[in-house]
Amino acid sequence: MIRLFSTCAALALAASAASADYALTILHTNDFHARFEPISKYDSGCPAEDNAAGECFGGSARLVTAIADARARHDNTVLFDGGDQFQGTLFYTYYKGKLAAEMMNKLGYDGMTVGNHEFDDGPEVLAGFMDAVQFPVLMSNADVSMEPALKDKLKKSTVIERNGQKIGLIGLTPQDTDELSSPGDKVIFTDPVDAVQGEVDKLTAEGVNKIIVLSHSGYAVDKRVAAETTGVDVIVGGHTNTLLGDMEGAEGPYPTVVNGTQILSAYAYGKFLGELNIVFDDEGNIKEAAGAPIIMDAAVTEDEATVARIAEAAKPLEEIRNKVVAASAEAIDGDRNSCRAKECQMGNLVADAMLDRVKDQGIQIAIQNGGGVRASIDAGDVTMGEVLTVLPFQNTLSTFQVTGQQIIDALENGVSQIEEGGGRFPQIAGMSFVFDAAAEPGKRVSDVKVGDAAIDPAATYGVVSNNYVRNGGDGYKMFRDAQNAYDFGPDLADVTAEYLAAHAPYTPYTDGRISAK
Repeated sequence: MIRLFSTCAALALAASAASADYALTILHTNDFHARFEPISKYDSGCPAEDNAAGECFGGSARLVTAIADARARHDNTVLFDGGDQFQGTLFYTYYKGKLAAEMMNKLGYDGMTVGNHEFDDGPEVLAGFMDAVQFPVLMSNADVSMEPALKDKLKKSTVIERNGQKIGLIGLTPQDTDELSSPGDKVIFTDPVDAVQGEVDKLTAEGVNKIIVLSHSGYAVDKRVAAETTGVDVIVGGHTNTLLGDMEGAEGPYPTVVNGTQILSAYAYGKFLGELNIVFDDEGNIKEAAGAPIIMDAAVTEDEATVARIAEAAKPLEEIRNKVVAASAEAIDGDRNSCRAKECQMGNLVADAMLDRVKDQGIQIAIQNGGGVRASIDAGDVTMGEVLTVLPFQNTLSTFQVTGQQIIDALENGVSQIEEGGGRFPQIAGMSFVFDAAAEPGKRVSDVKVGDAAIDPAATYGVVSNNYVRNGGDGYKMFRDAQNAYDFGPDLADVTAEYLAAHAPYTPYTDGRISAK
């Protein structure tokens, strides 16, 4: 009898311990970049006939279905975004953040961090987006107290409740957002580790023992934050378009575990929906964590109501984007892994187009930041919509004069973040150079030539770039003091479209203008 009682008591204790466990499913996206419609394998627009043939990925309508399915499969879910909903297609150009807010509300997001592109049209557009969404938008590593549009609106962290448990959320954005976007001079960005630890300590003091960082700082920074902080359970990442998992092209495991922190990332453009199933014990310690990004391919049925809504939203854009402006004999590679690390076909096209447009103005060199190239273009007819997907930022041509030494400094800046896939990598025309990625940053560039002649550090050269780079974007601060600067040339997308038309059918190429040791 005593033995029976003891057994029953043990079973009761085991049941009580089990009931203290807290299971949570984290669904997440990042770097969506206004891809409300399905995308091709090149991450650009996908024609309706290709979508019908099952060759397209993503789009808001597939996400609606996939998220509803995940919620049906799991009892306790949250949905987060790792930033950069803004910018990337004509939808953003036309609607700014309004359509993003509508779709995110429809999908039922529970939180989001600010990405650098959320500042592309200044703090006011971000503030309007925040007014329209039904979930918290966060950013911990910045002082916004001097920015009227954000000072009483943008929080560093918050607490949400799910199934009777508190979950702390902390936002994180790139520390160099002032170089990457247009936040203005009243937002001061700070170190991510210090910012996160400060919010963790605050949340822990409030009794929160489950803490998730929504980070738009990139895979390398996320690993650093995990390694150098305590108390962070999960980091939902973004910014570097990193795919984690066991599929082809993945850069690491899903989740990547550093210092006990589960790091997540699901590529970009809505091509995947991340899903992590995690179990906490009663003290907030992680007992189990497993999952994978789910590909949004043709196996995921599109929600018909969402398809109809996106089609309605696209009507004002049709005339612009469906206009055929040129043809390409082959696919033009504009993949970020190419254009942020080496000479790429799309970089050559854009830089050649820039230089061709202003070559009669005494301009010898073109420099385009690789991060400004956002997609590839497939073979055949090229529409204005495709060009605008490649070059969505409405940048204008800037012409100016600088010394040879400033150009060398610019190239050093351009290759200084190659390990991180930095968008500052220089795509060029009218010149050539060699770089050594293994060398110390600042000492990587050699054999710089303008035309066939070695560059003269003391000479003055005419340069064309885009207005973002000329004004110091992506770390090109050496161009801020340029002579005879004119930042109000034609739109870069228009210039590229016209160059394509003049050379149709265009044949993409690389010619060794950039080479690696």
